[in-house]
Amino acid sequence: MAGKKLLIVESPAKAGTIKKYLGKDYNVLASMGHIIDLPKSQMGVDIENDFTPRYITIRGKGQLLSQLKKEAKKADAVYLATDPDREGEAISWHLANALNIDPQSDCRVTFNEITKTAVKNAIKSPRKIDMDLVDAQQARRVLDRIVGYTISPILWEKVKRGLSAGRVQSVATKLICDREDEIENFTPQEYWTIESLLADPASKKEFTARYYGENGKERKLSNASETKEITDDLKNAEFIVESVKRGQQKRNPQPPFTTSTLQQDASRKYNFQAAKTMQIAQTLYEGVNLGGRIGSIGLITYMRTDSLRIADDAQKEAVEYLTREYGAEYVNPKQYKTKRNAQDAHEAIRPTSINIKPIDIKDKLTNDQYRLYKLIWERFAASQMASAVYNTMQVTIDANGHTFKANGSNVKFKGYMTVYVESGEEKEKKEKMLPPLEENKKLTLKNTEEKQHFTQPPARYTDATLIRELEENGIGRPSTYAPTISTIVSRGYVVRNKRQLIPTELGFVTSEIMKNNFSDIVDVEFTAGMEEELDEVEEGTVEWKKVLNEFYPSFKRSLDKAQKNVEKIKIKDEESDVVCEKCGRKMVYKLSKFGKFLACPGYPECKNTKAIREETGAKCPKCGGEILVKRSRRGKVYYGCENLPKCDFMAWYMPLKDEVCPKCGGLLLKKTGKSGKIFCYNEDCKYERKI
Repeated sequence: MAGKKLLIVESPAKAGTIKKYLGKDYNVLASMGHIIDLPKSQMGVDIENDFTPRYITIRGKGQLLSQLKKEAKKADAVYLATDPDREGEAISWHLANALNIDPQSDCRVTFNEITKTAVKNAIKSPRKIDMDLVDAQQARRVLDRIVGYTISPILWEKVKRGLSAGRVQSVATKLICDREDEIENFTPQEYWTIESLLADPASKKEFTARYYGENGKERKLSNASETKEITDDLKNAEFIVESVKRGQQKRNPQPPFTTSTLQQDASRKYNFQAAKTMQIAQTLYEGVNLGGRIGSIGLITYMRTDSLRIADDAQKEAVEYLTREYGAEYVNPKQYKTKRNAQDAHEAIRPTSINIKPIDIKDKLTNDQYRLYKLIWERFAASQMASAVYNTMQVTIDANGHTFKANGSNVKFKGYMTVYVESGEEKEKKEKMLPPLEENKKLTLKNTEEKQHFTQPPARYTDATLIRELEENGIGRPSTYAPTISTIVSRGYVVRNKRQLIPTELGFVTSEIMKNNFSDIVDVEFTAGMEEELDEVEEGTVEWKKVLNEFYPSFKRSLDKAQKNVEKIKIKDEESDVVCEKCGRKMVYKLSKFGKFLACPGYPECKNTKAIREETGAKCPKCGGEILVKRSRRGKVYYGCENLPKCDFMAWYMPLKDEVCPKCGGLLLKKTGKSGKIFCYNEDCKYERKI
């Protein structure tokens, strides 16, 4: 190894990809994330001594640190190439101190994408460690540690052990609880609509027009009687075209993805949870082996970003590709305006090369990797394309003094929609143009329909809408959205019902305590203001300990009051139908970091616990036992025999309990989704049918 240069990155996957680019002159090792951090067992911040952090080597990382020290001593030069963000800068700073590297020396290397060109160019221009970035990370870490490690013990004492409070998670929980209160307190308002099915006598084409009002003035219908008066009056009315407006409307493409918009779109289109989106994006960033001459390459740029900037060379490559594939009229290169406070040193999320088309590498990716890469590729390509153009038509119709309106549109020029369709645009694509109508034309009435409606309460948050709310209010930053949602779910403050995030009783109780005692912590404007101050630390305009010195005195007063004022709250555990076989009590549901389980309410006298048993009602084809719903370590649902491991039956698809294979009498499985089908578990039997 003597004479080699050492490059330290965060993950082994990234190390493997980069090693191939740099060759035998470089030794590339992974730090496996942070090696040095605040201790878990205590706050680790000396508040009395100007908020000095007490850093330690993370338990279990001692051997790795020793190995890095050993390799660093042998190396001609050491480069720190951790991720290009605050967290990565802090990891590099800790490594520099541990390996006796001067942080002011040119030891820091950053690249926004893991491609041969990007990595080699970065190595040619190392820089010193950016202490403003490091201090911004330290400020966030220390602030979050103070909030979490001082409020959480109050929650343990007054509510239950295992709870936690956090700067961003507490606001997110409050938003979800407040939304649930809005839904509970919502009073529906009745309203009515009238739709008439009309036909153009010349073309025989039918279309629907909606009641608008009287003599061109809008009128809202609030009850059945006034609606019926109008429909009775329409029975003998002549429907005559009063005005026709024809025009064109442009629809502009969206900018390339940021962390937030990627998580939102992946949630809406694929039902990916935010954490899953980030985990898949990480693998695409760190490198995938495409084989052949390309080998291992990072497929996307760094995925934690709120910038919309696109590198000039990437834009140039996109213009060349899109012109070649679609023609010059489809191309409109543009840079999008990044919002204030975004980390513009990064780019937006884009493919590292637009020439690597998703379909060409589909067989090299998992299904989820392919779907996410395709989404990123299409959004980026569309962002550099021309607007879609629609022909529009607005028609006003008079019927005995009653005004009806109808709208129609069709696509004149698809533009960017050739490549990418926004969530929600799919329905609009089905819109059709109205018949060729002219003023004073008489129309044929086919039928009129009255419809009663009620206003709806606001929708519960999903991953996508909560992330949008947090981002719009300036709460958290790209790296915090996914872990925030994961935390509030794992702590039991919120449960998922399909896509919806619903607060639990525990969530309401905790949020109420926070609102009554730590109003600043859960105040949206205060939290957003704090984020701006932390961004100013990163910009080098504010000293990080000044932010903490301004925050702490008021927080300490709230903390002291809460210690005295918060009353003990007993939350009743949800009872199950399962009887404890040791003492006869009905077992209750408990929550651990591994999920829900059953426990005897007689603890500590009776310490009986058991896993929750979900039966499918189907019988195992191998031994006749019950087939149960099970979950893998990563939370993926599968179906297994109750007699595991003696019986090895296991299936990824839902077994049917009320039907057997009509061909062989065997177990039938049901696969859902676009290619949904019912098929026989017996591999020798080829029976299957579409759902």
